[in-house]
Amino acid sequence: MLIETEGLTRHYPSGEGVVAALEDVSVSMAPGEFVAAMGPSGSGKSTFLNLIGCLDRPTRGRYRLAGEEVARLSTNRLAAVRGEKIGFVFQSFHLLPRADALANVEMPMLYRGIPRRIRRERAAEALARVGLESRMHHTPSQLSGGQQQRVAIARALVNGPELLLADEPTGALDSRTGLEIMALFQALNRAGVAILCVTHDADVAAFAGRTLRFRDGRMFEDTRYPPVDAAAMLKQSFS
Repeated sequence: MLIETEGLTRHYPSGEGVVAALEDVSVSMAPGEFVAAMGPSGSGKSTFLNLIGCLDRPTRGRYRLAGEEVARLSTNRLAAVRGEKIGFVFQSFHLLPRADALANVEMPMLYRGIPRRIRRERAAEALARVGLESRMHHTPSQLSGGQQQRVAIARALVNGPELLLADEPTGALDSRTGLEIMALFQALNRAGVAILCVTHDADVAAFAGRTLRFRDGRMFEDTRYPPVDAAAMLKQSFS
């Protein structure tokens, strides 16, 4: 399994008590799966994403990523795992405004000490993979919202992660551009990239093949289904 959790729990101190942001979540996710985590604000889905992304540590419970026990990792190893195995895509694109697309995609490789020539080659390949080979030298202000999100996806992919984590990736986009991004996610998933997408939108979740539903810090439903084809829907709706 790529992801395995047992009794995953996260409590935060609040005044004299604690807030149970996540409580007793046990779930597994295989390599190459496309999974949506759904729920309203405060349901625990974002806390779950942060724990899976090694951005936070659980209060109790176990989490194994590709067979590695995350709780036992040192701070340095945890940072290395994030860089090697996980790519992040957010609602806000978090691009450097004065850097072009190529330089933005290179950023994760800088922290790994990869030589400049190799960085630029891999960044160019990642941008071509998301259909932006002709926009490599454009800055964010010269790109549309959808193009900026594609740059962010290329940046998330450039280190060859086993898992792509997406937090409301279409939340800042119009409906057509959102469909284009979900069609891209599905294409990446068919190529073998595992994706965990947090969303409050059932229409977005429909593009995954499985939905985990959260409420009041607990996962209460795990459903599998045939995913909606985003590319076909895009063609039907906007051709």
